[in-house]
Amino acid sequence: MALARWVGVAVVLAAVGGTLWVSRAADPAARLAEETWPPVGAFVETAQGQVHYLQRGDGPDVVLLHGASGNLRDYSFDLMDKLVQRGFRVTAFDRPGLGYTDRAAPGLNKAFTGRAESPAEQARMLAEAAETLGIRRPVVVGHSFGGSVAMAWALDHDAAAVVSLAGAVMPWPGELGLYHRVFGSVLGSALLAPLAVALVDPMKTGSTVAGIFAPQAMPDGYLDHVGPGLTLRTPVMRANVRQINTLKPHVTAMARRYPSLEIPVEFLHGSEDTTVPLVTHSEPASRLLPNAALTVLEGVGHMPQHARPGAALEAIERAARRAGLR
Repeated sequence: MALARWVGVAVVLAAVGGTLWVSRAADPAARLAEETWPPVGAFVETAQGQVHYLQRGDGPDVVLLHGASGNLRDYSFDLMDKLVQRGFRVTAFDRPGLGYTDRAAPGLNKAFTGRAESPAEQARMLAEAAETLGIRRPVVVGHSFGGSVAMAWALDHDAAAVVSLAGAVMPWPGELGLYHRVFGSVLGSALLAPLAVALVDPMKTGSTVAGIFAPQAMPDGYLDHVGPGLTLRTPVMRANVRQINTLKPHVTAMARRYPSLEIPVEFLHGSEDTTVPLVTHSEPASRLLPNAALTVLEGVGHMPQHARPGAALEAIERAARRAGLR
């Protein structure tokens, strides 16, 4: 019995020691990522913490919210400048816990917790940042996970219209894949996130990122611009996976409120999207919302803002016109 106790203690100490070693090994990789891809915008304070944003242009306000594993650089790559040229004031935010925006609550950075910011909590933090910046009645554009935050913003805050780009806005059948279940667990988050940060070269993730664009090709220069190393930081990896793991019950509750949302909502979704399938998300959501329009892009995958930027621009223009901003 005594031997078993000592073996148990040894296993625990080894696990703790291994975790500390891996965490220290991950620190230089995170510092290098931040030196390679520093903040490109400015910061605004909210009650929950700092929010990193990039703002350009003049005209009606458009807010851009990126998807999972991303940051605001996804929009500064191309779409943001095109919107400025069309006469909008455009503000892209890093969502809570990603890029350079703080978690919505400091305690969420702890390794041994499975909680994450809901879309509603993220929307509250970002809407407060927007109000501080003088943004009024924006067209809120959300891609993928950002689509759920855009819908939460519209349900609870000041929005003139929503544009959902392949948005994850409805509950889905079944469970998430093994990667998210393991990494999103308390133990997996504590041990595997820093291990991945220590061992994975961000610029070797091109094939993974390219898979998100399929069947289209990833644009030249995108990986260098978007900064995959910003996602390969331990707190960001934990925030990202936990947000994905806990999303389903939140969109389930949100969907029950969609019939009450009367502002214009534009859905833009690719027919070949296997990450956030059209038939699971945009199609049923567009039937629930009283003032929704759905545009299906045939043959397009999960990145319509890059595969068909003209269609994304037109969807935002339509939303602005329907909301009376033009």
